[in-house]
Amino acid sequence: MISPNVEIPHSQLSDKALRAIIEEFVSREGSEYGPIEFSFEDKVDHVIKQLERGEVVVTFDAASETCNLIPSC
Repeated sequence: MISPNVEIPHSQLSDKALRAIIEEFVSREGSEYGPIEFSFEDKVDHVIKQLERGEVVVTFDAASETCNLIPSC
């Protein structure tokens, strides 16, 4: 049986680990959309703010041993 994703409170991660997860997530983007382009650092900052507001959560998938950022429910 495959276990479901487990939510990891971002406040329990070290700054280094959280930043690595966010940077990997942001680097997945394939294209820019919209009239405003954001720097990589701006995108990282936007994700951090979304985490702080509770709009996004960090999850861990035990089957693939990977982390992801998903919208909160």
